[in-house]
Amino acid sequence: MFRTILFKITLGLYFVLWSPILLIGLISKSLIRFLIRTCARGVLGIARLVAGIKYTLHFPPNEENGIPMTPNGNIRLDGKAIVAAKHMSILEVAILTTKLPHAFFIIKRELLWIPIYGWAFWRMGLQPVNRARGATNMHKLTNAVAKKIMDGMVLIIFPEGTRAKPGQKVKLKRGLLFLAHELKLPILPVGTDTGLYWPKRGKMRPGTANVWFEPMLPCNASLDEISAAINRHSA
Repeated sequence: MFRTILFKITLGLYFVLWSPILLIGLISKSLIRFLIRTCARGVLGIARLVAGIKYTLHFPPNEENGIPMTPNGNIRLDGKAIVAAKHMSILEVAILTTKLPHAFFIIKRELLWIPIYGWAFWRMGLQPVNRARGATNMHKLTNAVAKKIMDGMVLIIFPEGTRAKPGQKVKLKRGLLFLAHELKLPILPVGTDTGLYWPKRGKMRPGTANVWFEPMLPCNASLDEISAAINRHSA
């Protein structure tokens, strides 16, 4: 428990120290994105040094039995796709932020109200949604997302809509299907077991967390297919 308390105190102080730096970064979108990625790398460093949490990335094989896999029409020439990720802790958010530098998340609007950090999220191009108003205006959201993708950004979405506990199966939101179909983008499922080491509540546990990039799915994949891919290796 001492490790957990020390980690949370250290992380809190780290975020406070970054606040004035992010204020300066608000002058430029490219600068604030660089600073947020740098801040995320620091979060990963603190997790490793204080909490003893490392991480490993896993990617699907490009060939099977030494023979290159046959293209299935899923892979776009521009490399764009919607990243549909399992959400268990801040850890995978930091990992994806550092590994996909041109990515943006769909987040609840309330996160933009956080002093300084919320302003930075808005400046770097994260896409807010207002859950308090009930059903999201999907056509309006799709247009906003499409503009960002046309600008070279990559969408990361947590289709379960909340942080899941290890072993918890959360039903996926249908908004992912709407976006994938309207934008004609394949879906890149990402699974993780970060919740075993950095849980939503409770103590931190040292070890090596895993993030799995699964094989691409077509834009017309079903929720069951996407859920199965995301949870194939997840805790």
